[in-house]
Amino acid sequence: MKLYYQTHSPYARKVLVLAHELGIASSLEVIHHETSPTSPNATIYKANPLGKVPVLILDDGSALFDSIVICEYLDNLNDAPKFIPPKGPERYAALQLQALAQGMCDVGIKLRWEVERRPQALRYPAYADGQAYKLKEAYRFIEQHVDLNGPITLGHIALATALDWIAFRKLSDFSAQPRLSEWHQTFCERASMRATEYCGQTHD
Repeated sequence: MKLYYQTHSPYARKVLVLAHELGIASSLEVIHHETSPTSPNATIYKANPLGKVPVLILDDGSALFDSIVICEYLDNLNDAPKFIPPKGPERYAALQLQALAQGMCDVGIKLRWEVERRPQALRYPAYADGQAYKLKEAYRFIEQHVDLNGPITLGHIALATALDWIAFRKLSDFSAQPRLSEWHQTFCERASMRATEYCGQTHD
């Protein structure tokens, strides 16, 4: 299988971290593709009409996207313990945490456009403030309501890669939430996270 991947994509990294945790990373040929709304990548658009990574190209040439679909596919490739629980409250807790982490990435990308990527004259500070507020509320919610202990699920992987991307881009500080911050630091020591660090990333 081929994984179309972008070095700095938290969505793509989520897929690769899961593959490492499942012990199947070696079965993926990781092919790096840069993508941007302002610079279309023809190869990616051919596989995904939204022009986004990750995309998983299966052995028969068909393509799976986006990261949520790819992760579910990988999680069901063998009979190993699942990172998406099959049923019950555990399943929905994992899926909700993944959805929250996915939303945090979406919000972070919007925030980055407003504070960094968009030309200065076109930036809208009030919109940026609104996105930053969403991230702060997400941190607060996780700190107060999400159980980060217990067996690792896809939700935890999604959260760790989202937080690490936010920290890497220096978009928003979550250190005011001590339980979340400590969990993130601990999770980043896992071999799967070490093997997939964002390009240029260092841990002191």
